[in-house]
Amino acid sequence: MIELYRRLFDELPCYVTVQDKRFRLIATNRMFQRDFVVGPDAHCYEVYKGRTEKCVDCPVEKTFRDGHTHSSEEVVRRKGGDEVHVIVHTSPLRKSNGVIDGVVEISTDITEVKRLQQKYHALFEEAPCYISVQDRDLKILEANRRFRKDFGNPNGGYCYDVYKHRSEPCLTCPVAETFQDGRSHQSEEVVTSREGCPANVLVHTAAVRNNVGHIDSVIEMSTNITDVRELQSQLTSLGLIVGSVSHGIKGLLSGLDGGIYLMKTGFKNEKMDRVENGWDMIQRNVDRIRSMVLNILYYAKDREVYLQPIDVEEITTSVGEIVSSRAESVGVELSVEAEAGTFKGDQNSVHSMLVNLVENSIDACRIDKEEDDHRVGLRARLDGEHVVFEIEDNGIGMDRETKEKAFSLFFSSKGAEGTGLGLFIANKIVNNHGGSIEIESSPGTGTRFLVRLPMNPPAESPSALADVEEVPTADDD
Repeated sequence: MIELYRRLFDELPCYVTVQDKRFRLIATNRMFQRDFVVGPDAHCYEVYKGRTEKCVDCPVEKTFRDGHTHSSEEVVRRKGGDEVHVIVHTSPLRKSNGVIDGVVEISTDITEVKRLQQKYHALFEEAPCYISVQDRDLKILEANRRFRKDFGNPNGGYCYDVYKHRSEPCLTCPVAETFQDGRSHQSEEVVTSREGCPANVLVHTAAVRNNVGHIDSVIEMSTNITDVRELQSQLTSLGLIVGSVSHGIKGLLSGLDGGIYLMKTGFKNEKMDRVENGWDMIQRNVDRIRSMVLNILYYAKDREVYLQPIDVEEITTSVGEIVSSRAESVGVELSVEAEAGTFKGDQNSVHSMLVNLVENSIDACRIDKEEDDHRVGLRARLDGEHVVFEIEDNGIGMDRETKEKAFSLFFSSKGAEGTGLGLFIANKIVNNHGGSIEIESSPGTGTRFLVRLPMNPPAESPSALADVEEVPTADDD
């Protein structure tokens, strides 16, 4: 029987040693003797690692101390000089009285497994997309290098917070769906980097199962397709616009029909008040149709800035006059203030930008049902090398996610009432002038747009902007 155990000891396909309390190698198997140089009174740490003293975290020492089995992962060096990754397990050898006389240490070579792990880890780290591993609570357990670069180290943060700065999970979550049915799911999302830059991503998920088939976690892979979206053809974009505004045009045409009916019956019955009401309806709806079409035309063609002197007071007052009737119709108090001065810019496009922002604020007040007294203020002032326009309202306000997506093409917080063009175009005009636009807002407290335009932007060649005689306005954001 002893010979059988000796043969078993020698033939085990792993490194086996028996050590005393001083970590001397009392016995070693054939595989150990083949790969390591074992001298008389050799110590484990000398043979395995070329050290002059024991390892700081030694599983053999722990087993001598508490009598339990311990394990660790180590890197040892064979007599040929090559490094070997091993998984170490220890077990006590006791005398008949229960005293631990020695410890058996079994070390299994996992070098090939580690190499595969390193390859997969390199693939995980260097993949040209955002990869995260999430648990059932949508908490991020691990993220790759590209994810950390653009969104920061999640440190156990929740996906919806890190990606979208939301306080609760998204209504439709592909990760949650994969946890539910075990299948791969996909979706297209708009996420925001830690610098505040929005990005369109295509999301795919896959389940990670344990050895009994249960889903422990889900891998989410998100490919940045922002450039693809930006490079979509103008015809495709116009097709999306037409589809999104068709319902609005239909409603405006119905308004025209109503105005025509009032005028027709007013003339027939000689009721001039009815004629005036009908004419007001026609004029209002024609203006809205025109503004919608001009917004589409503005987006459809890239236009250079046509610089000319602009009177600050004059353009601010003009914008106020254009939107005053609409503000009055929805019960919003409009105030306009402007300092004297001039700056260079494109008259039509700056006018359009201001009207879009003011009308967006008026709509924010119109939608708000919490306040009875709504106000919108348009102010203009000179600030060093810039002209500053402030548009402030006490409407519904925006949460962080809405603010970050406000200038995205086709994004609208008004549901079916908006096309998502007005703020997109306003931001585009500001950028074309080399300026900046900021949003200060929170839900229930209102919104403040702060536009800064340089007094003397870089000169551009004249363009088709000068041919746009009418001012595009947007009631659609």
